[in-house]
Amino acid sequence: MMETRDRIQITAAELFMRYGIRSISMDDIAAKLGMSKKTIYQFFADKDELVGAVLDLDICDTQERCDNCLHSSQDAVEEIVLTMEMILEQFRNLNPIILHDLQKFHHTAFQKLTDHKNHYLLDIIRKNLVRGISEGLYRPDIEVEVIARFRLESMMLSFNLDIYPPAKYNLADVSLQIIEHYLFGLATPEGYRLILKYQQERIQKKGKHE
Repeated sequence: MMETRDRIQITAAELFMRYGIRSISMDDIAAKLGMSKKTIYQFFADKDELVGAVLDLDICDTQERCDNCLHSSQDAVEEIVLTMEMILEQFRNLNPIILHDLQKFHHTAFQKLTDHKNHYLLDIIRKNLVRGISEGLYRPDIEVEVIARFRLESMMLSFNLDIYPPAKYNLADVSLQIIEHYLFGLATPEGYRLILKYQQERIQKKGKHE
């Protein structure tokens, strides 16, 4: 049976990701769980602490998934394709306002996310670029550090509510366009052919599940 603390974190994560953080109260979480707010406070001192715990879970899950993409991929292009599928799955029901809420109302958690982005994610991107160049799939003239930081910031662009308002743009669709644009910009002719191959496989796989 799932531990009470884990149930609280998982339920809070589902609500935060769907509706944003600010709009969800501790009362909402308690009601969804069918437990008293007092029970939640036995495990988390306040909403800020709960947000931090939810983020810790998400960071651990993201790192595990990224590592799996790396180790199960045959080449650098496939690594990005697998990562892209993971991101699309995560973003399909994610409210982009969550990043704004973190930055404005939960500073400690936002700093934790920033550290994760600027260290772990940046390192993953760098390694993929070096891998792709060594495999002859990415252009050898790429400045790894420049492009790695470009990719890191472009990841966050889809969360910018002024540029991509949620009423008009879908987070997953915007993220897919940005990732594909980035990937094609890296590619050698051999890499380009491989991207098209993986794209076709993705379309065929998607068609089988519809």
